Amino acid sequence: MTSSSAVFSALAPYGWDETWAKAFAPYDAEGLLAGRVVRVDRGQCDVMTAGGPLRADTAFVTPHDPLRVVCTGDWVAVEPGGNPRYVRAYLPRRTAFVRSTSSKRSEGQILAANVDHAIVAVSLAVELDLGRVERFLALAWESGAQPVVVLTKADLVPDPATLAHLVQDVETTAPGVPVLTVSAHAGDGLDTLVALVGSGTSVLLGQSGAGKSTLANALLGEDVMDVRAARDVDGKGRHTTTTRNLLALPGGGVLIDTPGLRGVGLFDAETGVGQVFAEIEELAEDCRFADCGHESEPGCAVRSAVAAGELPVRRLDSYRKLMRENQWIVAKTDARVRAEMKKDWKKRGAEGKAAMEAKRGRWR
Repeated sequence: MTSSSAVFSALAPYGWDETWAKAFAPYDAEGLLAGRVVRVDRGQCDVMTAGGPLRADTAFVTPHDPLRVVCTGDWVAVEPGGNPRYVRAYLPRRTAFVRSTSSKRSEGQILAANVDHAIVAVSLAVELDLGRVERFLALAWESGAQPVVVLTKADLVPDPATLAHLVQDVETTAPGVPVLTVSAHAGDGLDTLVALVGSGTSVLLGQSGAGKSTLANALLGEDVMDVRAARDVDGKGRHTTTTRNLLALPGGGVLIDTPGLRGVGLFDAETGVGQVFAEIEELAEDCRFADCGHESEPGCAVRSAVAAGELPVRRLDSYRKLMRENQWIVAKTDARVRAEMKKDWKKRGAEGKAAMEAKRGRWR
């Protein structure tokens, strides 16, 4: 059995600490090996242990619930030998980044576990899609990680005033979130990002063509990730990263690189949405009705802020869209929520009908 000090020495670069050691103690007593999952592929995973990397089968811990499968970033208990050898369990997750698998289904997909920072890479080579940024941030906040927005390819915006305007747009979209500008090719802005990810585990998220692989290589100090050019017409690239890979950074910290995400569906992320739209949630506290939908209700402080020019219409529209989507996903898996939604729809329908009848009465 590997000594405790040797385990700490070998696994500390991957995030091992006293809390993980305490959680692993029962498995250590059984003679199992501690390790962190660095890659998952077709029912098997690569695990970094104190004795080095090994390959293990995940069949023992692959339940029907897709949120409980082994994923990149998990700390696991692995058999010391065997052919094949198996992962016997994973330790309780501190955080988990989850999205819905499809807009037409209600299953969640776990992308990464035990993440401290969620780095949302956004390319400045194309027009900013602020709605997509909000969507990524909602999932990041919901995961329990601290989001960070990194505007990549900043060298393609040489005018300082234009760049400052773009940063301000994103800062308005991302209250409470650091927004950094980086040019991986020129090396600009990397020092700040390296310092930020120098402790804990960071996951790199974004669309294909956002420059994630280039950014990962810059943080790693070598060309580990394959990089391909994005199309000039829309800035989209091919999926150069096809699996989620966990890598120890030379200056400290751990990075999980992910494939480009075409779809970023919410999955039970009401808290995350609320944090992204913190100013709307704060305004809503002054609405006349506690269950105000910010549509046509009297005494709505949110719509008053829009009318006064204090809240952009785009922000309110995006908030409504993400809240509706999240409620729909939750309702598909929660009968109680479905019942409440139907009751609310009937109530609003009755109110609308009564309002129309009242108008007709005035017209007669």
